Amino acid sequence: MRNTLWTGIALQLAALVLFVAMDTLFKLLTDRYPVPQLAWARFMFSAVLVWGFFALRGGGALAWRSRAPGLQALRSMLLCGCTLFFSSALVFLPLADTTAVNFAAPLLTVALAALLLREKVGPRRWFGVALGMAGVLVAIRPPFITGAGAAHPAYLLPLGSAVLFAFYQILTRRLAALDDPRTTILHTGLAATLATTLMLPFVWVPPSLADWGLLAAIGLLGGVSHGMLVLAYVRAPASVLAPLSYSQLIWAGVAGFMVFGDIPDRWTLLGAAIILGGGLLTVWPGRRPAHPETGSPRS
Repeated sequence: MRNTLWTGIALQLAALVLFVAMDTLFKLLTDRYPVPQLAWARFMFSAVLVWGFFALRGGGALAWRSRAPGLQALRSMLLCGCTLFFSSALVFLPLADTTAVNFAAPLLTVALAALLLREKVGPRRWFGVALGMAGVLVAIRPPFITGAGAAHPAYLLPLGSAVLFAFYQILTRRLAALDDPRTTILHTGLAATLATTLMLPFVWVPPSLADWGLLAAIGLLGGVSHGMLVLAYVRAPASVLAPLSYSQLIWAGVAGFMVFGDIPDRWTLLGAAIILGGGLLTVWPGRRPAHPETGSPRS
């Protein structure tokens, strides 16, 4: 049992590192390719990996059958919008700043679960949500806090991504009661792949051979990290794994410094610390998600 627990922890941490690696590639390639094309690569190559995996294991045809195909499509489109918003923010903002603001998603998920799913949320967790959102406000650095000029409007993009991802998580929990987890995994990238494919004629920039490899790497990193996250929640309880999600803030800061030379300023660090505190208050009491996809806002 102990070895299984540590395996789950290792899988969770590795998945978070791969999520940051994917985001780093996104930011690197935004100088050369439009965001919709990068999002297409993320969903297309990830979908090929997931669909190929299920095809090799057999039973894929049965797993495709959903009791709520409309909800599955909506869920996939929410993830598509989340990716487009987050990736667009990377054009203008440092990786650490974008990641910190995007961590409003787990906090918003708690609030929406109480309002829409009637999940019980006690005063301590509501305080954690309020504290975390205050941290997001600090990270966005509005003038009445920093005393400086207006914050960059691009900070609204990761916040919008967080809102969409929170609704994505709510639908994930709803679908857990309707469909087999394999069905939800298979449908995750379907509508998103179709939607971004329809955008390609309007934005396509022919990639070089080397960049084709990087575009494929984005999708493979997304698919592998998502799979590792699912496996982690099979092997360890959410009460152990969920707090580890906030280590993604550290990896994003390290990657931003090493690759782009970005040094998080005091507002980013203070906001991230407050978000971390609020997030820990909401997840520490041993929450058990209805589906193993609730670990990180970058799945």
